[in-house]
Amino acid sequence: MNWNELLDKALDTLRGWASAAAELAPNLAVAIVVLVIAYIVARIVGSVVEKSMARISDNAQATGLVAQLVRFGVMVAGLFAALGIMQLDGTVKSLLAGVGVIGLALGFAFQDIAANFVSGVMLAFKRQFDRGDLIEVAGFFGIVEDVNLRVTIGRTFQGQRVIIPNKEIFNSKITNFYANDERRVDLEVGVSYGDDLEKAKSIALEAVSGVEERDGDRDPDLYYTGFGASSIDFVVRFWIKPRQKNFLAARSNAIIAIKKAFDSNDITIPFPIRTLDFGIPGGVAIGEALPQLGRKPEPNGERSGSGDGRVA
Repeated sequence: MNWNELLDKALDTLRGWASAAAELAPNLAVAIVVLVIAYIVARIVGSVVEKSMARISDNAQATGLVAQLVRFGVMVAGLFAALGIMQLDGTVKSLLAGVGVIGLALGFAFQDIAANFVSGVMLAFKRQFDRGDLIEVAGFFGIVEDVNLRVTIGRTFQGQRVIIPNKEIFNSKITNFYANDERRVDLEVGVSYGDDLEKAKSIALEAVSGVEERDGDRDPDLYYTGFGASSIDFVVRFWIKPRQKNFLAARSNAIIAIKKAFDSNDITIPFPIRTLDFGIPGGVAIGEALPQLGRKPEPNGERSGSGDGRVA
């Protein structure tokens, strides 16, 4: 085969491509128009869906997710319509089959990513917490700063930024301290066995009632809980707004108020006491149990006494 034959074949191939392109040109133009229209429709429909959902739900995460899925669905439909206009039905079928195979392969390869994504979708719709909430979950205790479809970002009270996979949150117990907009402070105290319990209760309740952070619409309460080793124990409880700063301040101020009130009224908050009894039957006297003490050392550092070690 000489160069002229090769050139003729190449030219024939180019002419065939040009002819096919000329035949497909109208369809290609229509397909491009369809894609442009699909893009515009996707933006409009997505915006309408987002605004409509915002009127019936204040869950921004779920609203944004649904709007994105609607936009994606419209664009995919527009792409398949464009391929059909270009008479590429076989390509459409191949794409659908390929998407299924690729999706199955990716599902096995990226199980954790898929699990985090699905968990993020479920958390968005269940709405167990929002940005700014104080939560305790999967070993984390702090404020939620951001939630996306893969991870939840939080900040501890020590200032650390914590990134938690949504899968761990979805499979764990979640405590939301801001969900009910209220929180109770339980403060455990003890009084001496020799104090008047009714008097101690009245004074403690009066002291706690003056705590600035306390919810004035709810009266504090106090219950004695048991006989301790050196005190009669009780718990005093009162309600506050649930912000963590309020909780810490309220608990601290309640401790100060109770201590001041008890000191002013001669009520004792006892510390642990241990009694050593050396006079039990069968025992020995303390003087016999402990070695005899000698005289104080002389200025030269020597101890007076006999050479055999006995005290003089």
